Parts: sequence; C-alpha cells; structure tokens
Amino acid sequence: MRKLVVFFSCLMMNSMVTMAQNDAGKIGMGQLIDEQFKFAEQQYKVLAKNVPADVMPQTYNAKTDKVQTSDTKWWCSGFYPGTLLYIYEYTKDAEILKEANARLGILEKEKHYTGNHDLGFMMYCSFGNAYRLFNKPEDKATIDTAAASLTTRYRPAAKVIQSWNANKKWGGPVIIDNMMNLELLSWVSDHGGDKKYKEIAITHANTTLKNHFRPDFSSYHVVDYDMKTGKVVKKQTAQGAADESAWSRGQSWGLYGYTMMYRFTKDKRYLTQAKNIAKFILTNPHLPKDLVPYWDFDAEEIPNALRDASAAAVNASALLELAQYSDKKDRKMYVAVAEKMIRSLASDAYRAKLGENGGFLLMHSVGSIPHKSEIDVPLTYADYYFLEALHRYKNWYLKS
Repeated sequence: MRKLVVFFSCLMMNSMVTMAQNDAGKIGMGQLIDEQFKFAEQQYKVLAKNVPADVMPQTYNAKTDKVQTSDTKWWCSGFYPGTLLYIYEYTKDAEILKEANARLGILEKEKHYTGNHDLGFMMYCSFGNAYRLFNKPEDKATIDTAAASLTTRYRPAAKVIQSWNANKKWGGPVIIDNMMNLELLSWVSDHGGDKKYKEIAITHANTTLKNHFRPDFSSYHVVDYDMKTGKVVKKQTAQGAADESAWSRGQSWGLYGYTMMYRFTKDKRYLTQAKNIAKFILTNPHLPKDLVPYWDFDAEEIPNALRDASAAAVNASALLELAQYSDKKDRKMYVAVAEKMIRSLASDAYRAKLGENGGFLLMHSVGSIPHKSEIDVPLTYADYYFLEALHRYKNWYLKS
C-alpha cells in the first residue's frame, strides 16, 4: 500500500512539472518579470494616492470602492513599505522610494511593540529590505531593537515564543505563522546581535516541529500551551475550516519558515521538514490545476471554495528558496512548480488591471473566513510575496 501511495505521489509531482513546463506561455520569465514589476510601479502609485499619510493599506472594498487602512501596530504594517522597496529595487523609481521612506518613517516606532509575535512581519519585511538595499546604520538599529522586543515573548518553560496574549479560548497560543518571525531573530544574531536571539529561534522551531505537525506533515494552526510547564493543552484553528483541517496559508507559513530556518542553521531536520511540507501541498488531491490553493485544503465547499492567492505567493517564494538547497532533480521540479504558480498569479484570473483593485496587485486572497474578515479581497502580503518570488526567480534562476 505504501509503495502505491509513493508511486502516485511521484506521478502527481511529475505531472505537475510537465504541466508547469507546458504552461510556460508565450513569453519568457524574464519578460514576464519585467512586465510585472513595471505594472507594480504604476499600480502602487495608484495605491499610494488612496492611503492617507499616517496609516497603512490593509485591503480594498469593491462595494464602496475604498481602500481600507490600518494603524502601524497591525501585523501587516511592514508589507506595504517592503513591497515598495522590491519595486524600487527593480525600477529605481524615485517616487516609489520616496513613498517607501515615508511609510518607514511612520512604522519605525513599532520597533518597541511587544503586543504579539509579529515583529518579523512588521519590521524585517520593511526595514530588513531597506538595510539590504541601503546599508544605513539607523535601519539596522531599528531591526536590532525589534528583535529585542520580540524576545520578550519567549517563554523558557514552554520553549516557544507566545504568539498572542492569553484570551478566553487559549492560555498560551502559538500559531504556525510564528515561524516566519524567526528570520528577524536569526538575522540579527548573525549580524552582530545577541546570540541568544538565534538560540530562541532554533528552540521555537524545534518545539513547533515536535508539536504542530500531523503524520502527513500538515500543520495545525494553533497549539495552546501551558506556559508554566510546556504541556500542550489543545490543538485547534483560528482561521482554518476546522481544527483538523489544513488551512492553506498555514501550510505555506510552515513551508517558508522551515526552508528559511535551514538557511540560517543548515540543520537537515529543517530541510527534511520543508520538503515534506512541500510534498503535502503539491501532491494534495485538492490542489487546483493552476496551483493556487483553496483557502483550506479541507474546505467543505471544494471545488467551489474560494482561492487564496496569498498562499500561492508564499508557496512560490518558498519553493524557489527550497530549490536552492535541493539536488538537481528536485531543484528542477520546485522551480517549475513555482514558475507555474507565478504565471497563474500574473494572469488575468488573479492580477488586477491598472487602476483597479484599489491599487493592489493581486485579487482573490482570503484573510479569515471564520471571522468573516478579508474574504476574496486583495491583501498586502499577497503582493509582497508575489514580488519576492519574482525577485528571487530573477536573481537566482534567470542567471543560471
């Protein structure tokens, strides 16, 4: 029976590679990437005009034709300036850089924020890219301070960073999303910061490896810990279809997170975990042909369930990095599948037209259906990881 499962898994993998290659389209990836960044340059100028100077864009309401905004404490506040910086890096547009710097200016104060685990999303996706591009000491100081703030949420007894504060439902919730914020801690330690930050990141990754995953390598969304003893109290979901379902973006966070942690540690357990998560995603019978997942792999309404473009964008970016650490055969497969995802997202089915969608790039993402929030709308992190995937493909694979 196991041999049969492996055979069909390999067959599905190979068929997806073939599909990705056959769906190469009429233009090469170099031209596609160029077109997407030039579109983003113009589209994000539209978005900038729709967002007041003291807030960040959140999403777009088509019924009211208004961009919804957030304060800088919102967990996604770093994605807008981060996306602007990816656009500037490619186009060198001075207006885009001016907007990015203005948004960094209102975000900088959040380096002291300790209200939840999202400092990596907020400060590394923004100031991390700024420092990578411009090497300004003040940006590095901001990143260092943000890492120190994030470590205040580390709970030594449970060996995890607590994601959210205790509430009526959970006493010590840790969500799979938290894997993404370990990049901030690891990078700071590797660039002259306190070595304990990376130790915390590794410890959290190990605890998550132990407690967050099912035998098929799908992930729970929320694991509730007794923070005094480290005991797992319960495993549930917040944004997925059910406690035992595989919420699509959660699987993407895990894939990206363990791939990234392998980059920092070269711990083969993390690489193996990332490949197993990738296999769960890519061989899942509910993964659509265009490789843009339904919002949950176990959503009851499949095949009529909503898609989540943000999950596809995260997957594409993660797979392109995973390919860097893989043998020739797997590398070819991961790149081909990521290309298929990118081409799907760049198609009219998911990418907006100039001047539409409030100025956001991608349509059809899902924030949280259980909370009736951000359903089938553009989201800042979908745009961010889409451009990150384009950036990675250009830098890593167009040259090879």
